[in-house]
Amino acid sequence: MAVNSPRDPQDVGYTWPTILAVAVHALVVIFSLISLPTQTTEPDSSSIVQATFVSTETFTDQAQQATDQQAALHSAAEPEPDPEPSQQETDQQQAAEEAAQREAEAQAAEQALALEEAQAQAEAQRRAEEAQQLAEEQAAEAQAREQAAQQAREEEAQRQQEAEEQRAREEEAQRQREAEEQRAREEEAQRQQEAEEQRAREEEAQRQREAEEQRAREEEAQRQREAEEQRAREEEAQRQREAEEQQAREEEAQRQREAEERRAAEAAEAAMQRQLAGEAEAAANAQQAQQAANSFINIVRRAVEQAWLIPPGASDSMSATIQVRLGPSGELLATSVVSSSGDSAFDRSAMQAVEHAAPFGELRDLPSDQQRNLRQINLRFTPGDVR
Repeated sequence: MAVNSPRDPQDVGYTWPTILAVAVHALVVIFSLISLPTQTTEPDSSSIVQATFVSTETFTDQAQQATDQQAALHSAAEPEPDPEPSQQETDQQQAAEEAAQREAEAQAAEQALALEEAQAQAEAQRRAEEAQQLAEEQAAEAQAREQAAQQAREEEAQRQQEAEEQRAREEEAQRQREAEEQRAREEEAQRQQEAEEQRAREEEAQRQREAEEQRAREEEAQRQREAEEQRAREEEAQRQREAEEQQAREEEAQRQREAEERRAAEAAEAAMQRQLAGEAEAAANAQQAQQAANSFINIVRRAVEQAWLIPPGASDSMSATIQVRLGPSGELLATSVVSSSGDSAFDRSAMQAVEHAAPFGELRDLPSDQQRNLRQINLRFTPGDVR
């Protein structure tokens, strides 16, 4: 916000010099009507700093003096009713009139000079006020630019924080999905184990039942051979069926093991392919990022080369390194001398080249992670080359 400085009570405005100018011109016209003497033009002062004498007489006093002088001149010019004056008296009267005229002309010239000095002082005061107002407006503009840059930095920090929070939420969701999948796999393994145990219990019960039946058949065989032979045939058939069932179960188990091995091999192959694809993509992204960074630095270097005005006295052995800090949109935030050439004019020309070449809007086209790496760069200046 621009703040107006308090006005000096002694400052001269435009009102009183204007009134004084009108009064002086009126007095000059009055004196010119009385007589037209030869006036000597005084040389103008060419000094930048001049002293001004301000008369303490009011305009009423000046007007009264002019009226008194005019009345004196008229009274001196009017003929006396007495007899004609002598030649000496006439000469004295004429000399008095000329002296009064010269005195009036001197006062008019002095008042005109005072008016010019007052006008010059008023003009200088007006220019000082305009310069002060311009400085205040420039300071307000600089403050507005700084506030805009600060707001841009805060918005960028907010966007980065939101991106970090989004990544954290995605990672947490991924961990939860993986945990759910792990729990599902564990539950499936538990169900399979329980099924295996149930089958083992049923097979054991079956073996126990068969043993009991065998004992019963053997006891019955002792009583009846025919029944024994019949039971023997039935038992043989039963054993064949059990053997076939056992063989079928073993073949099924073998097929399941082979299927599991195939699935494991396919999963391992898929994981290997994903890993190779990820590594290839990472290498391609890294190469692309390096190419984009090099392209942006070349753009900055060419722009600065075109804007650099090499001082006439610069030699080929001189060199200066300038650190450049950029905003998120490529605007120039600050420049500083990292390595001086030993010549302040040379260093200043290098910094001005960076300021004239900015902003570098190509920075907005790069990914956010590359923008952070290119927000601060160093430029080395040598005559005829910028690296």
